[in-house]
Amino acid sequence: MFDQASSLGWHVINGCPYDIGVALGSAGHDAVHQHLLPSAIWAEVTAPAHRDIVAMMAANTQRDFPLVWEELEGLAEGLSLPIEAVFAWNCRGDLLAHAPDGCTTLILPGDHPTIAHNEDGLPFFRGHCFMAEITPDNAMGFTSFCYPGSLPGHTLAFSQSGWIQAVNNLRLTGIAPTIPRMVLGRATLMQNSVSGVLALFKRYANSGGFHFSLAEQGANAVVSVELGGGEVATRVLDQPSIHANHALYHSKGIAKQWITDSSRDRQRRGEQLIASGVIGALDVLHDQQGDGLPILRLAADDPDHENTLVTAIMQFNVDGVAWQLYDRPGAPPAYAGLLTLNANC
Repeated sequence: MFDQASSLGWHVINGCPYDIGVALGSAGHDAVHQHLLPSAIWAEVTAPAHRDIVAMMAANTQRDFPLVWEELEGLAEGLSLPIEAVFAWNCRGDLLAHAPDGCTTLILPGDHPTIAHNEDGLPFFRGHCFMAEITPDNAMGFTSFCYPGSLPGHTLAFSQSGWIQAVNNLRLTGIAPTIPRMVLGRATLMQNSVSGVLALFKRYANSGGFHFSLAEQGANAVVSVELGGGEVATRVLDQPSIHANHALYHSKGIAKQWITDSSRDRQRRGEQLIASGVIGALDVLHDQQGDGLPILRLAADDPDHENTLVTAIMQFNVDGVAWQLYDRPGAPPAYAGLLTLNANC
């Protein structure tokens, strides 16, 4: 199902990593040149001060994740930008604790596990983001929300392999990353199971901070992972839970992180709603009540410079993953469907 009034694009992409990257870059080309390149955040991320650490992470990516590097090269080609700048942009959360990647995730374990997610990002990308339905050569396909200029795998995705993810920014400070967290996020979508994702994290934990919510067909619980700075903190959740943009059980993060007012308020309000028995995905993620900054972020003066660009609800049933994507509060889903596992979407 597709709401023709939606501004959220949909791209079907097939091929080798380089070709996938070119297609992703072409899809985001105009928005990146019109909105991102003139921005202060682009200038800050791509500044010469980060050149050495970016070069080190690039070398590590080429060595350990060559397929992701090929996709990044294609992304740069499609964007008509130098690979060095595109790679730096995809390291933004490793370079800056205040990178503008927000988000709130609602986790509902049970007989039909659900991960629901507000994807909060730069407001000037509203109307330019898109869903990418990707089938790589010789690998299982997936569908992911994409920002112009960025790899898939750091927002929300559902995989043909039978698992789903939602990802939140953690603003860890005082770390020295050696691999970009968005490269790890992209590499997760090459895994066939949640256990494969967890093994990847254990091997490459020295990144910027991320929180992953992971659910898998046939498992009632949802795995919650706080990652970064060399540490992987994992919890298996069997009760409703909420996660905003700060570490709750990652020891390094608890000791040294930046918690914004928005993240603190969204976490507190979500926990209040769950405690009062409110666990409907849209009731929680589109909430604008409470005493502090709202869960649904639409304000032009948002203090973190982020707005909710899409709300996703992904739920397992006997046939696969039933999903809905909302890009306007109070409107029907922009897209909805059923991903039948191990078959064509």
